[in-house]
Amino acid sequence: MAVSTADSMPAGVPAALDTFPRLLLAHARTRPDRPAIREKDLGIWQRWTWAEAAQEVRGMACGLAELGFKRGDRLAIIGDNRPRLYWAMCAAQMLGGIPVPMYQDAVAQEMIFVLQDAGIHIAIVEDQEQVDKLLEVKDQCPELLHIIYDDPRGLRHYTQPFLHELEGMIAGGKTYDKTHASFLEQEIAVGRPDDVAIMLYTSGTTGKPKGVCQTHGALIAAARGGCSFDKLDETGEILSYLPMAWVGDNLFSYAQALVAGFTVNCPESSETVVTDLREIGPSYYFAPPRVFENLLTQVMIRMEDAGTLKRKMFHYFMDVAKRCGADVLDGKPVGGRDRLLYALGDLFVYGPLKNVLGMSRIRVAYTAGAAIGPDLFRFYRSIGINLKQLYGQTETCAYVCLQPDGQIKLDSVGLPAPGVEIKIADSGEILVKGPMLLKEYYQRPDATAESINAEGYFMTGDAGFIDEDGHLKIIDRAKDVGKLNNGAVFAPNYIENKLKFFSYIKEAVAFGHHRDMACAFINIDIGAVGNWAERRGMPYSGYNDLAGKSEVYELIQECIEQVNADLAHDAMVADTQIHRFLILHKELDPDDDELTRTRKVRRNFVSEKYAVLIDALYSGKATQFIETEVKFEDGRKGKVSADLVIRDVKTFPAVSRRAA
Repeated sequence: MAVSTADSMPAGVPAALDTFPRLLLAHARTRPDRPAIREKDLGIWQRWTWAEAAQEVRGMACGLAELGFKRGDRLAIIGDNRPRLYWAMCAAQMLGGIPVPMYQDAVAQEMIFVLQDAGIHIAIVEDQEQVDKLLEVKDQCPELLHIIYDDPRGLRHYTQPFLHELEGMIAGGKTYDKTHASFLEQEIAVGRPDDVAIMLYTSGTTGKPKGVCQTHGALIAAARGGCSFDKLDETGEILSYLPMAWVGDNLFSYAQALVAGFTVNCPESSETVVTDLREIGPSYYFAPPRVFENLLTQVMIRMEDAGTLKRKMFHYFMDVAKRCGADVLDGKPVGGRDRLLYALGDLFVYGPLKNVLGMSRIRVAYTAGAAIGPDLFRFYRSIGINLKQLYGQTETCAYVCLQPDGQIKLDSVGLPAPGVEIKIADSGEILVKGPMLLKEYYQRPDATAESINAEGYFMTGDAGFIDEDGHLKIIDRAKDVGKLNNGAVFAPNYIENKLKFFSYIKEAVAFGHHRDMACAFINIDIGAVGNWAERRGMPYSGYNDLAGKSEVYELIQECIEQVNADLAHDAMVADTQIHRFLILHKELDPDDDELTRTRKVRRNFVSEKYAVLIDALYSGKATQFIETEVKFEDGRKGKVSADLVIRDVKTFPAVSRRAA
């Protein structure tokens, strides 16, 4: 079965606007005084217009050329979301080069593979922290010739000749631009839509990361399709705070911003994102499910600490929102009494809540990167936030499915995006085709050939089906979908997302393939559970101590049993209710290789690392000792151990929806 929509390229789009440098220069000509980008520094928002941004990018591009950067070279970019780091991407593209954003929270040793694989000669980084990482591994990356830093604080006494301050490079570049008047225009003119615009490395959940080469044409097609779909224009505002190395940020904060001309806002730091979100009040917002989960957790913690009257009012009006909020948002018929109650709820609860979250002005919000639990999705839509799901991968510019306004289904990821064709293979794997597909995996023709079939479809690796309305529903990663010994379909991600809806559960890993029953590891949320414990006068010394308390086990068991009761109403997964669980003695961490940098569970790695715990779950043990090595931020290693309690959980007979 295949589904597709009309071509994504709108009529009348000038052919000249087919690369990102040309788009930037067009904005500088047509809207020179409109804000292109803002950055909060020392509590004050700084602004650059499109004309000013274009001048900075020109200077940066010419400065790179002076250092020997040329067509086809790869430029590493490492740091938080900063105007100059976004400009560095466009500067490299002006010269026909390829920016390679890297995760700013990666430790030095993790950077070696990308630096070596991409053959990086020049890196532009944010600050001393990133400089120190590169200095630590430079001996192992002999091709790295120049390191350019934006923020000079702490670098005053660094005297290595290959270190350069970005400010000085831009100044030198502006001089170079004046003495080589036509140089940059000629370089930009040579650029073509099928040139590689960026190289983004996959998260590497099953092996070494691969460099995904995306062209200007692919990204611009995805950006134009998304902008036309949701009517995004130059009046919009977005807060850019997600890693620049992630395809979602590249689509929303870079490609769509250059296509539509809206304003990108960079927060002061990761700690100030929520405050900065409230100050900016973006009209367009994107976050992975984990961010929405964390925001909801913070709300629930605050409500637990609120007075009795506020708590009762909150829960009363949230019941109203659950009953009719989504219908109000979609413009569907709602009874007069419910409409009045919802209006009162908006005045006393939903409006103030959206203001606290910084979402008062949001016209459209998206989530992707992992499946979002239906209950979490329903919560945000019920209070009037137009949250929608999109579906895509790094290899598809994060652009495969979008949810149209008024056609939102909680358990689907929407219809094929403009220009995209979707087909379901006989195995259940989702196959996609369109202008947004990758050009290749860098220096991996074998992987490229394996990912695109003879008909030109990219094989996503996800399992799903298309419903009667043409909406795509994702079951899980195809490789993760299994079966219990009784033949029941086992979709671990589906179960895990239901568990993570509870504010007390930060992470969950479900097991059951080729087993008689499903079991789970749980990571508690130290903030939410810590707050819960403090209100009950329960002392604890840290995560390990808190996670092992019997009262916390009771709390988590209640959450799991609620999930089991819900699973019992879904015939497809009713047999995969959780029978036993344990609470891990440490949080799953990217530094310990248990999660990717996009915080996806490395399922195979976790299964191998904690095999003794899995065996304990299925052998009927009540406790199991474990000692685990952990890595600290400064590179040191240590060990954490505990006797973990294993508990049985109540399960429920399967109940059909109709009977319920």
